[in-house]
Amino acid sequence: MNIQENYSLKHHNTFGVEVSAKYFAEVNSLDQLTQILRNTSVRKFKLLFLGGGSNVLFTQDFDGAVLQLNLKGISEKILNDNEVLVTSQAGENWHEFVQYCLNKNYGGLENLSLIPGNVGTSPMQNIGAYGTEIKDTFVRCKVLNLDTLEVEEFDHNKCNFGYRESIFKREGKGKYVILDVTFKLTRKNHAIKTEYGAIKSELENLGIYNPTIQDISRAVINIRQSKIPDPKIIGNAGSFFKNPSIPMEQFLELQKTYAEMPHYPNGDLVKVPAGWLIEQCGWKGKQIGNVASHELQSLVIVNKTGLASGKEIFDFSTMIIESVNEKFGIDLEREVNII
Repeated sequence: MNIQENYSLKHHNTFGVEVSAKYFAEVNSLDQLTQILRNTSVRKFKLLFLGGGSNVLFTQDFDGAVLQLNLKGISEKILNDNEVLVTSQAGENWHEFVQYCLNKNYGGLENLSLIPGNVGTSPMQNIGAYGTEIKDTFVRCKVLNLDTLEVEEFDHNKCNFGYRESIFKREGKGKYVILDVTFKLTRKNHAIKTEYGAIKSELENLGIYNPTIQDISRAVINIRQSKIPDPKIIGNAGSFFKNPSIPMEQFLELQKTYAEMPHYPNGDLVKVPAGWLIEQCGWKGKQIGNVASHELQSLVIVNKTGLASGKEIFDFSTMIIESVNEKFGIDLEREVNII
């Protein structure tokens, strides 16, 4: 295995930030992974496992070892007439995996089309979009315990999923590496979800009134492409902030001033779109130096010139957080992992 020193990570993070790693290696198998982790000279450094680099912001060089996980492969196990288990290795591209399932007419992931990143990072974030989250179809994942170097299995309960949260972002952070993920999908009796966002109106624009799961995916792709820039063209990490949930009393008080405030029920709380809050504070399309809030979706922060440092992007996000807090009394939380 080729371990490189002082390696540029510019093409390994979707913000396109120019930083370097003290050590870098691509890992293509579990054997390679355990081999490198048994290397005592590597283990004395900080470790960072990268998937597609789509949910990370590097604010400085990484003084440790970055391991790019390229584990590949997809397998299936048909359970009955209507259910199938599909297992993907961690290094598979998420959107390509979703399209693989749709080509097989396996339903359950179509609303998650075009989300950037790899399959292995999807449980960490409990990624979600348009009324669907990973936890809805997740069955289990296999992980490598970094202390014991033994493979373990985490079922749905053990992952302790929350909104853009899981055990892997909390008490299990830095303790495990996800190797593969298994989903239970439908083969024919698909649950079509069109209630969230602009899916219904996009389907109408397409002249579709009895949508298939493939139609849902097409509509989601169209919506995302109309709002979120391609990171290959302009650096970004998709949604930079989580949508905040606030107490009902706080929402009702805010609604007296902002009657048009969009909102969604979230148990005893009320979820408010972060993009709307940011836009109301005048950030949509605003640029400071090399960084901007995207002109079509204020929730997306972009490396406008391609020359932004991670610190510039982080400082820009801090200004947005402070602005929203001052106007609405709501604290925005970054969805992107800050390194």
